[in-house]
Amino acid sequence: MAEIEKLDLKSMDIVEEKREQLKSLFPEAFTEGQKIDFDRLKLTLGEMVDPGKERYGMNWPGKADCFKIIQQPSIAALTPAREESVDFDSTENLFIEGDNLEVLKLLQKSYFGKIKMIYIDPPYNTGNDFIYPDDYSENLDTYLRYTGQIDNEGRKYSTNTEADGRFHSKWMNMMYPRLFLARNLLRNDGVIFISIDDTEASNLRQQLDELFGTENFLGCISVVSNWKGRSDDKHFATAHNFLFVYSRGSFQTQGVPIPEEYWDDYPHVDSKGKRYRLIGLRKRGAGARREDRPNMYFPIYVDPQTCNVSLEMSQKFSIEVLPRLADGVDGRWRWGIDTVRDRCEELTASQVGRNDRWDVFQIDYSENEQGLKRIKPKTFWMGAEFSNEAGTLEVKKLMGKGIFDTPKPTTLIRYMCEQALKEGEIILDFFCGSSTTAHAVLDMNREDKVNRKFIMVQLPEPTDENSEAHKAGYKTIADIGKERIRRVIVKIKDEREKIIDLFSDDKPQLDLGFKVFKLRPSNFKLWDGDVAKDEEAIEKQIELFVEHINPQSSQEDILYEILLKSGFPLTTKIEKTVLAERDVFRIADGSMLICLENDLTLEVIKAMAEIKPVRVVCLDEGFKGNDQLKTNAVQIMKTRNITFRTV
Repeated sequence: MAEIEKLDLKSMDIVEEKREQLKSLFPEAFTEGQKIDFDRLKLTLGEMVDPGKERYGMNWPGKADCFKIIQQPSIAALTPAREESVDFDSTENLFIEGDNLEVLKLLQKSYFGKIKMIYIDPPYNTGNDFIYPDDYSENLDTYLRYTGQIDNEGRKYSTNTEADGRFHSKWMNMMYPRLFLARNLLRNDGVIFISIDDTEASNLRQQLDELFGTENFLGCISVVSNWKGRSDDKHFATAHNFLFVYSRGSFQTQGVPIPEEYWDDYPHVDSKGKRYRLIGLRKRGAGARREDRPNMYFPIYVDPQTCNVSLEMSQKFSIEVLPRLADGVDGRWRWGIDTVRDRCEELTASQVGRNDRWDVFQIDYSENEQGLKRIKPKTFWMGAEFSNEAGTLEVKKLMGKGIFDTPKPTTLIRYMCEQALKEGEIILDFFCGSSTTAHAVLDMNREDKVNRKFIMVQLPEPTDENSEAHKAGYKTIADIGKERIRRVIVKIKDEREKIIDLFSDDKPQLDLGFKVFKLRPSNFKLWDGDVAKDEEAIEKQIELFVEHINPQSSQEDILYEILLKSGFPLTTKIEKTVLAERDVFRIADGSMLICLENDLTLEVIKAMAEIKPVRVVCLDEGFKGNDQLKTNAVQIMKTRNITFRTV
């Protein structure tokens, strides 16, 4: 009987992925048994290898365990919650309720290198209880106990008081695996923004330097979140927090639109009513002398009638202008001769000074074909729109008073998104709290009529029983986040109904929905290879595998687990069809077919093969022990070069 390979129901193997990356770069460093020959790798790298024990770097108690956590695959699943979603079948936005460490592992196969921007506002290390377990090797079990899905057997959560000798280490052990996995999800041109306060700023900075590389540090921004400052601080009333920004490697900022306060810097108006300013072409400040860049000292000729310029002297362009400094010494231009030739239409001349001498200027408009000109944001963000108070008022107006403490304002998130996100690109927030990020993205999409996508991840942390949120019916923080998104969607839809022709025919319709998924154990009972070698434990495992599918799992639960663990995004197009009297799911326009029937026939196997998908997945129990049918299925798929898996 031909054996059918089983579908891998674990998340991506991080170790194997890194090994393959290393092999692609240094194939000569691998032995015949595909082991790494470190001596050969050292010879290949030569002097780049640092053999010393003393080197610059960061270490802390528990760091080695972080790598064990990263390397341990997840066997959990993300199950759909249609009743909590909006436009489940058509939307490409996601809200995932669960422990973000497990969720990030589960997203590795499907979203590896696909996220354009990440923003997180992680829990600051304030000395409060962590909601993360002491034993990270039992992360999923601890999460299930935490959320009441299985009985508590005495597991507890860390109390991270400042008196604890591992106060900082515990926080870093929580963050490091999550940042490692998050980096994998970023595109090569992706960017990550992280809010943090003073307590762990230096430690977070070193973790990010290690994971992203110091060369990919883009900036440390000070955000004034409380202009009055915290009155209970001992020495200085803290008025700001930090925003660390790192690139995956090739990020290019889109900048931000010129703020209104800059408009006075553009005092001139052309015949078309467009505002502009004149920037001197002569270099100012350091390095402005001729000897600094001799090749950037050359004459430019002016037409005194039109003030146009040229590099060629003629009867029309009769006035020679050289870059002279105020003391008469030879200076230099900001542009080289080739740039002047290519962009000559951007230049003009004017008479300046007491002697009415001619000088050359660059015409710099405040807007272009895409709208207002975009500039680089500064590293200091201040204004009422960036304050914690602004975020609190937004939530109060939308959901009521006291629902969520100190949410970030949507303007802050939008200011970041302005710099990074375009049509169709994805932002991930895996500490999403009240879903400020989703709120900001939906508002941006409404205003400029494009569809940026979001993935929100939030632990269902219980709200305090005495809190306004709990009294209002929100049992968890995740409930608050989901409801906020729903209310924003309703608000946008109500606004649209009041406006006629908001969208022209050539503009895409807004995606005003989101799919909700929840972290759950796998729908399949997986064999525990690490089980103790005693007869009782082995017999118990065998009993479990008599019926290896959880009887409480719906067909849709199983479908989405297979989809995600086959490397397809959770928003992949799914069509249900009937082939040979059996239900079959077409994934991504037929690139994969999934049949979850428990009574497979030769006819349905042939019908699926005729479509010629890349992959076909069926339930193993669908063959009901029919070895001949299994053998035929394998041969039929093999003759058509179709990857065939069972689960």
